[in-house]
Amino acid sequence: MRLTDYTDYALRVLMYLGANRERLVTIQQIASVHGISRNHLTKVVHQLAMARLVTTVRGRTGGLRLALEPQQIMVGAVIRMTEPDFTMVECFDEARNQCALSPTCILKRKLAQATGAFFEQLDCLSLADVLVPGPVQAAKLVGQFQLSTTPA
Repeated sequence: MRLTDYTDYALRVLMYLGANRERLVTIQQIASVHGISRNHLTKVVHQLAMARLVTTVRGRTGGLRLALEPQQIMVGAVIRMTEPDFTMVECFDEARNQCALSPTCILKRKLAQATGAFFEQLDCLSLADVLVPGPVQAAKLVGQFQLSTTPA
């Protein structure tokens, strides 16, 4: 199983915002720290805002912040929201399943159980659980970025 870059970016945005709860953060700041396209992040942030996980503040001094407490944001729910499809194999999609083994297939059942176990683990994992303690880590990230982009 592989998560899309979109999901990875959504989780990075949430983690960055969670580590910077004391201030508004811009999309450009997150893009710069992670080396991600600002345009890609804008789409991700839009979906996170529509899902009411992120609050956006417009204007010159605007930015983003978490709309909920980190312990209220469950990683499993974010992944379900951002991933388009968990159809691992053809037989998971009843509408297009052509596999003759499907009615008695043990592998299909085991793959479904594995997917269930994957989400079982992530459904009890909150954003708070994956945050490195607070602003110290965010400051290190920002500091590393500033050091690496200082002209020589």
